[in-house]
Amino acid sequence: MMKGFLNRDRFLNILENVENVWDIVIIGGGATGLGIALDSASRGYKTLLLEQSDFSKGTSSRSTKLVHGGIRYLAQGNIKLVYEALQERGLLLKNAPHLVKKKKFVIPIFSWRMAFLYWSGLKIYEWLAGTLSFGKSRFLSKNEIIHNFPGIKSNKLKGGILYYDGQFDDARLAINLAQTCVKNGGVLLNYFQVKNLIKKEDNKISGVIACDIETKKEYNIYSKIVINATGIFSDIISKMDDSTWPTLIKPSQGTHIILNKSFFSSSDAIVIPKTTDGRVLFCVPWYDHVLVGTTDTCLEKSVLEPKPLEEEIDFILQNFKKYFIFNPKKSDILSVFSGLRPLVLPKNSSSITKTKDISRSHKLMISASGLISIIGGKWTTYRKMAEETVNKAIEIGKFNKMPSITKNLKIYGSYSSYENKNFRWKKYGEDEYYIRKLIEENPLLGEPLISNCSYYSTKAEVIWMVRNEMARTIEDVLARRFRLLFLNAKKAVEIAPKIAKLMAKELSRDEKWEKSQITSFKELAMQYHYPQT
Repeated sequence: MMKGFLNRDRFLNILENVENVWDIVIIGGGATGLGIALDSASRGYKTLLLEQSDFSKGTSSRSTKLVHGGIRYLAQGNIKLVYEALQERGLLLKNAPHLVKKKKFVIPIFSWRMAFLYWSGLKIYEWLAGTLSFGKSRFLSKNEIIHNFPGIKSNKLKGGILYYDGQFDDARLAINLAQTCVKNGGVLLNYFQVKNLIKKEDNKISGVIACDIETKKEYNIYSKIVINATGIFSDIISKMDDSTWPTLIKPSQGTHIILNKSFFSSSDAIVIPKTTDGRVLFCVPWYDHVLVGTTDTCLEKSVLEPKPLEEEIDFILQNFKKYFIFNPKKSDILSVFSGLRPLVLPKNSSSITKTKDISRSHKLMISASGLISIIGGKWTTYRKMAEETVNKAIEIGKFNKMPSITKNLKIYGSYSSYENKNFRWKKYGEDEYYIRKLIEENPLLGEPLISNCSYYSTKAEVIWMVRNEMARTIEDVLARRFRLLFLNAKKAVEIAPKIAKLMAKELSRDEKWEKSQITSFKELAMQYHYPQT
């Protein structure tokens, strides 16, 4: 278990044969839950994480793929959040250099007044980053902007401001956090749903009742501390603890579209500074495509698989067209995906009219029964949120106090001896060696899964994902480990049968399972593919 490989059968065996009480049980396997599990395990506490679906299935795999302080939060005056996020951004680059990279961003300027405001704001942004700054911002001339972004509309364009921020693969970092946690002694189980909380006579929580979704077997799991890190589903767990618990989460949907890079040929990202709803829009190169988003749509209900709304897609396309001469149509969209932000309702929530006005800060709450809930926050600050949560768990559980070491803890994959600049291979870190070894042993596994595609992937990687990354379904592979569903839904459907065949053999599943998986995946992919048919 020391290598950091994820093996569900081994973890189930540990769960079934452990007689002692866990120190900490975490509900939720997104960025926050995984961060908490890593912080807890690396301090030496006996740690178990339970996720009802796949790791990062929800919000944590559906971000704008940015590790950033948030320039728009600076404009809102939320200096504390920006400062905290910029410090964490610097730590992430240091601890996960195989996944996080510095990225040039450009804000086009159409008035000198706005130029002064943006310039001043970005200099504050740099100053807040301190020694962890990613680079100095500078002014670009109109000609430089046109050269860097050939498709930009030059009418009234004055120039632009270049600044630096971070980019990453969110779902891949989630897997690496899980691997780092395991390497430090933690145990994680996906497809494991918490059905209820166990309480002692004094009404204090002493564990959870959870069900293995694959086998339908129920487990009574005892723990000194239970942490609710379920993001958009936090209220459900809180009400499981106390039916009178108030609703605290306001889900905000963020939708992104993926276009062919021909619509945006620059290797730099651009920030569309002013949209029709007042928030910024990003156009970011990602895996040889361009990602455009995000929206901020208020929803009443949290769901595991949110559906993009027609008006969100229209909003993104309309604002893209305002700044670029290219005119992408809905039929040009290769994939469209949505995620729900678990925003914390402020006390004066009645005065909030738009979710973009709700802070992205996190909140730590303790119920009368001892349930710890961490809500809100953002990917970039996951480590800081985790540290604060475990500190609170130590206090509530009266544990021997051990300091957090995650500020300087390298994330699994970051210490690879390979100096491979190919980002597709680089993301595997040291596991690249083992994947290549599979191909050496069986050259057929080196065959590409899909031909004539810039996003090259092999059969060996699928084998690896099933054996050592706890991929259990076609969706796990194509959505969160290969990212193909998020990049090109049509191509993902095309190779689904190949993935099913490889997985069925590895998981000892029959033909019925294969067909069921293919059917389910095709149904899911329909809402990523636009226009939907």
